[in-house]
Amino acid sequence: MITIIDYQAGNLRSVTNALDRLGESYKITDDPVIVARAEKVIFPGVGAAEPAMKILREKGLDKVLRKLKVPVLGICLGMQLLFEESAEGDVSCLGVIPGKVKLLKNPKVPQIGWNAVKWANSDLTKNIPNESYFYFVNSYVAPLGEETSGISFYGEMFSSVVQKENFYGVQFHPEKSGKVGLKLLANFLSL
Repeated sequence: MITIIDYQAGNLRSVTNALDRLGESYKITDDPVIVARAEKVIFPGVGAAEPAMKILREKGLDKVLRKLKVPVLGICLGMQLLFEESAEGDVSCLGVIPGKVKLLKNPKVPQIGWNAVKWANSDLTKNIPNESYFYFVNSYVAPLGEETSGISFYGEMFSSVVQKENFYGVQFHPEKSGKVGLKLLANFLSL
């Protein structure tokens, strides 16, 4: 079963609607014991890094997330929190992926709307055309690095898809990105 982490920063309704469309069963929880036993984990997020990390630490979810060996998908803020730190509140994050999340260098922040993603290589992007458009809502972005498997441009190049071992992250919202978003979620669920 898929476990969706509820840490008061997730876009849970959209994620569950997408999973319902895919015919998948899921459980929403903030219980670290349940998360530790999950088969797959979706780590959604909308909001700010500092309060999100505070809640993860208070609930003990930060320690559990770092140790997971099953596939984990961080969405938007969930992806950003996988990094070592964020300039949003100057907060230490989970440290699963090296690097610091920073504010976009674009006068029109936040980025809201559709943007292309150029694939480098990822299990998430199987049978999705390169440079497909996904729906973004973000002011902060992850740096380019060894874990980058998808790149987008909005005033600057940034990592829009990352992967390190069993941890995957997307800056965009696949649950709000139509057919290509559902295909990406289906690819994650088939890992």
